[in-house]
Amino acid sequence: MSESTPARTPRHRGIYLLPNLFTTGAMFAGFYAIIASIGGSYSDAAIAVFVAALLDGMDGRVARATGTQSEFGVQYDSLSDLVSFGLAPSLVMYTWSLSALKAYGPLWGKIGWAAAFIYAACAALRLARFNTQVGVIDKRYFQGLASPAAAAVCMSFVWSMDKFGVVGEEVCFFTPFMAVIVGLLMVSRFRYFSFKSLPMGDRDRVPFLWIIVGLLILIPFFVDPPRVLFVVFTLYLLSGPTMTLWGRATHRRRRGAA
Repeated sequence: MSESTPARTPRHRGIYLLPNLFTTGAMFAGFYAIIASIGGSYSDAAIAVFVAALLDGMDGRVARATGTQSEFGVQYDSLSDLVSFGLAPSLVMYTWSLSALKAYGPLWGKIGWAAAFIYAACAALRLARFNTQVGVIDKRYFQGLASPAAAAVCMSFVWSMDKFGVVGEEVCFFTPFMAVIVGLLMVSRFRYFSFKSLPMGDRDRVPFLWIIVGLLILIPFFVDPPRVLFVVFTLYLLSGPTMTLWGRATHRRRRGAA
């Protein structure tokens, strides 16, 4: 009777450390934003979300540069984005302003947390739709406002108001509209430029004028970061509907002329 071969122990597949450390850092920054907002440090919470956005932009570049892309990293990055750009901004806006609506009655209190939930749910839907459309859509454009840009609009607004002494209670009737509109833009079909086609590599050459433009952007940023960020990301938010509607109108005019 022949001896049976010993069963092989399953081989455990490892994960790439470096890009996932950046992803973990982004998720930690989003989690810290929630904790800071609970403690009333709203500017710190807003800054933490921007730190999360910076780290989120780096993890993918590090993975591509080092050849350490993986399906695990893609899924982990999506979960991190949900925390940093979905839950964190919605809870920061709720603790800062939306929760003040409870003082006007139970119905207004429900409107406050419902607006925060709509934003968080739209961010989750945006991320799920993006994951299912990878490799299908044009990489030059996003379909719907990207969740980091949506979080940047909301957090730069909170940061600006908090820096100049405007408390959330004073704008509590405005923030629900802001949260809902920004949330719906994430799941809209408006096209937003993704900036992935910009020259970033070592071999990409750009005109000298780009350096002057960069200086003109950086100087106001260092003078007043929250308001400059709010203006820049609000313009980007408006660019999607403007670009999409303009493209449709141009297409209709060309079809009518033909």
